Amino acid sequence: MQESEYGRVAATEGWFTVNVRDAAWVRNEYFGDACIFEGGEVGFPQIGYTLCVLQPGQPNGMYHREGNQEGFLVLQGECLLIVEGQERRLRAWDFFHSPPGCDHILVGAGDGPCLVFAIGARANGDDSTHTTYVRNETALEHGAGPEQDTPHSKEAYAPFPKWSKGPPDFGGLPFA
Repeated sequence: MQESEYGRVAATEGWFTVNVRDAAWVRNEYFGDACIFEGGEVGFPQIGYTLCVLQPGQPNGMYHREGNQEGFLVLQGECLLIVEGQERRLRAWDFFHSPPGCDHILVGAGDGPCLVFAIGARANGDDSTHTTYVRNETALEHGAGPEQDTPHSKEAYAPFPKWSKGPPDFGGLPFA
């Protein structure tokens, strides 16, 4: 492991361990905070892992569908799942499986932080394979959808603040 401006990241492709408090984190006032376990020159070619911290009303991204499957396990708090245009409330220990081609996004809910462990497959080592950001009225009502369909993340995220380095306020989180 080595220190980076975001936290500790893998220095080689071999095995490693890292505590969530010390791992690489990015922050966004609109989309919450994210711990990304890979970083620097070393990536995970088959599966991506992210720990998301969402405050009430914060989406973890823009409503989208992917060509790869994803999974989301709520570890703490509550969030709203918008899936195929429907709203579903998720609480701690609820799991959501998103098969390829399923429109979805999560939005923090409840009265405190929501902690979600996200896992995404990467077909052929590409985590953006066939991602489409989808306009959907339900997602737009929650500030979690693009104004128009686009396959380009730069277009979908253009109106929003950029991510910055640094860990979240760990207060109220189980690893604080």
